Amino acid sequence: MGRATSDPAARKAVLERVEKEDIEFILVWFTDILGHLKSFALARSELKLTLDDGQGFDGSSVTGFNPIEESDMVAIPDPETFQLMPWGSGGKKVGRMIADIITPDGDPYEGDPRYVLRKALDRMESMGFDTFNVGPELEYFYFADDKGTEVLDNGGYFDMTTRDVADEWRLETIRALESMGIPVEYAHHEVGPSQQEIDIRYAPALAMADHTLTYRMIVKEIAEQNGVYATFMPKPLFGENGSGMHTHMSLFKDGRNAFHSSDDAWHLSQVGKAFIAGQLKHAREITGIFAQWVNSYKRLVPGYEAPVYVAWSRRNRSALIRIPLYHPGKEQATRAEIRCPDPSCNPYLTFACLLHAGLDGIEKGYELPDPMEQNLYDLSPSEREELGIIGLPETLGQAVDELAKSELAERALGAHIFERYVDIKRQEWDEYRVQVHDWEIKRYLAVL
Repeated sequence: MGRATSDPAARKAVLERVEKEDIEFILVWFTDILGHLKSFALARSELKLTLDDGQGFDGSSVTGFNPIEESDMVAIPDPETFQLMPWGSGGKKVGRMIADIITPDGDPYEGDPRYVLRKALDRMESMGFDTFNVGPELEYFYFADDKGTEVLDNGGYFDMTTRDVADEWRLETIRALESMGIPVEYAHHEVGPSQQEIDIRYAPALAMADHTLTYRMIVKEIAEQNGVYATFMPKPLFGENGSGMHTHMSLFKDGRNAFHSSDDAWHLSQVGKAFIAGQLKHAREITGIFAQWVNSYKRLVPGYEAPVYVAWSRRNRSALIRIPLYHPGKEQATRAEIRCPDPSCNPYLTFACLLHAGLDGIEKGYELPDPMEQNLYDLSPSEREELGIIGLPETLGQAVDELAKSELAERALGAHIFERYVDIKRQEWDEYRVQVHDWEIKRYLAVL
């Protein structure tokens, strides 16, 4: 019988394609709880058995998975994610699937980030919605190598000059992404030197989380093929903009955008308003998920287009959540854009927590405050306090403390991931906190 719960017809279609196209190996991907990509390769002869029953592995060797006494895990590929890799191995074609992680008994594994997002989507459907569409904008840098931050150009936003040496690499990346079924809307040079952005078309949240894994891997692989290094580190260069993952979101019900209302001054329905209110209310609690590294908080500072104040706006890009301008006849495109996530997050956990926060707003009827249209960076602390505007956590330590108290985050992540994630992040913060950094030596050694 096997442990698979996927559509038998979808499994059969994968087997037939592999035979027809003479695909020799199939890569199976999944992530640990921090979002690091894990992979193993299957020979074609093992594919049917693995599709039907999964492939066992040692979960104790994967960050955040089970301890050694409970280490047996099973990766079971999702046939709906099958794609041909843009490059092969030794002249042979290579396929790829993304796996769900289950226990040897066949139950979903609570430590699997993909399962966390599936549970969030189950809650969404139980509330009567069909689809959570997500459109992240992932930024990244090219450097000469992974040993330092030597930039390759001094281009700026939308530059199309000889200074933008990465133009052909972006085009190579687009071709590779589209060959794997990931449609691209556009690509350009970003604000910082050597900084890039390739925007992929929105998709349902689970597919988009899978796309995000693929995007990051493809970007890095194309860079390596061209003798350079690509990084999604949030803030690699002091004094320059960091890399964000502005994330556009919308809920659909019966094929219609549930965020839109033609009768509202802001063109937002009560569902849309409550969803945004939920994300604002819980933003501080879940910052440690979508900005999960010490370095993430070097990006989340005023003055570099990274929002740090919990407010929303229709146009103002200093606000945490922005509502892109409404165009008549484009009601289906009504959406909210949250601007604080960074591209090195775990997309499964990030999309799950964002969805849960929004659904809480809908379920509990949160009221959306008025938008903040002025530049929030120009306000004094007392002016922000008077307006009731709070900020995001300023360090990973603060973010983890907020996360550890969050009932919503514990419910969204499940007890297994919640406890391990908090422990791992507290350890990271402690390791950073006790280090003596170059800045301290230069600042204090000669004068103290």
